[in-house]
Amino acid sequence: QVQLVESGGGLVQAGGSLRLSCVASGRTFSSYAMGWYRQAPGKERESVASISSIGKTDYVQSVKGRFTISRDNAKNTVYLQMNSLEPRDTAVYYCKARSVVSTRTYDYWGQGTQVTVSS
Repeated sequence: QVQLVESGGGLVQAGGSLRLSCVASGRTFSSYAMGWYRQAPGKERESVASISSIGKTDYVQSVKGRFTISRDNAKNTVYLQMNSLEPRDTAVYYCKARSVVSTRTYDYWGQGTQVTVSS
């Protein structure tokens, strides 16, 4: 079982920045693929950014050039640096860890952290 704890959310004005952190339990963090998702009121949860165990990153088009995902395996932590925030970025942001054991895939989620961007 992997536990994830997000932090760093809050209220920020448009154009501002926030850095989200997600700390994972367990001794095999470096083997996990990690991702950040978000869910706005009345909308489905969407993938925002992901980083593989070897550091390959991917972003949804709407955040490219503004958000950066990174990981620090020594600290069991994944980050999401969010710059040039816009009101449409307002959502609850969730961290996800994906573990693959043999042929089975396990997904673990954090509790979420609220990000609110005012105009």
